[in-house]
Amino acid sequence: MTARINPMASPIAAKAMKHLIASHHALAESTVPAATRELVMIRASQINGCSGCLDMHTKEAAHAGETTTRLNLVAAWREATVFTDAERAALELTEQGTRIADGAGGVSDEAWENAAKHYDEDELAALVIVIALINSFTRMNVITRQPGGNYRAGQLG
Repeated sequence: MTARINPMASPIAAKAMKHLIASHHALAESTVPAATRELVMIRASQINGCSGCLDMHTKEAAHAGETTTRLNLVAAWREATVFTDAERAALELTEQGTRIADGAGGVSDEAWENAAKHYDEDELAALVIVIALINSFTRMNVITRQPGGNYRAGQLG
């Protein structure tokens, strides 16, 4: 697959992307575990069919020590025994927040309350931002057909 455009070659798009990337980097200060943030980004990327984001986030997660078993089971997290209750709550929030158009009313109160059992208000805010940002990145990549496969862990610092 060949990309339709390189968004970073456009002065306006590059400027906007730099702000999104900076927002993403700010989330490293969150107390939400890095592994959970990566699982969230992987799940949203799977749902949206973004090979570039899947390439990046699976490689970053593996580089950070995530197991192959867990990475392979993200799409089937409900049936897998390798995720914590907190991770499951974050993945449910991710699915409902990513599939807003598919569901009536967006994120259910049940999913929100379940996440709130495991994450404090600051962590919930961080999770919402992670979900919103990865959905922005995946949609941009899918629209412009950014291919996956060549990412190297740590490449974007």
